[in-house]
Amino acid sequence: MSSIQVILLERVEKLGKIGEVVSVKPGFARNFLLPQKKALRASKANIAYFEAQKKSIEATSATKQKEAEKLVKKLEGIKAPLIRQASEAGQLFGSVNSRDIAAIISEISKEEITRNMVRLNDNIKTIGLFVVEVVLHPEVKVELTVNIARSPEEAKMQADTGRALIADNNQYEEEPVASEEVEAETEAETASDSSDSESEE
Repeated sequence: MSSIQVILLERVEKLGKIGEVVSVKPGFARNFLLPQKKALRASKANIAYFEAQKKSIEATSATKQKEAEKLVKKLEGIKAPLIRQASEAGQLFGSVNSRDIAAIISEISKEEITRNMVRLNDNIKTIGLFVVEVVLHPEVKVELTVNIARSPEEAKMQADTGRALIADNNQYEEEPVASEEVEAETEAETASDSSDSESEE
């Protein structure tokens, strides 16, 4: 079976909105949509159930959206510090995953944030400041900063400066000069030399 049909109980990004019947891969339905109660199999019985409960389901979603919008205000501006062991070059001995991030945000905000709410394409493997998206509701998202450092002091310095600390010389990495700027300076010096040579002749 290449796909199955489900009826959505909430808006699912890139898939559809409440009440839509959509075709999805069986694994996606079985492992994500159905266990998280985001959808029901689109059987005649379930479609009839949805139609009977539609107003109630939409009202519940609207209530949760309002609660999520209030929570955004509480979470905005958070810079969640995570202290981890790392090499002098900043490589973590291990990695930071969505569960770790959800736990620290929950601890700081005193609100329940689950790992499923944290959008993380790959585990984080270096120290530094990382912007992470947290989905509080299908219609409500917030971006938070995760501050991964080797010590509370280093985390504070990173938060104050917005840059990762290089451990071996305790200095922040200097911005490299753009190659275009170097080329422009070289061309200017060459032109100046040529001009001087011509005037001497």
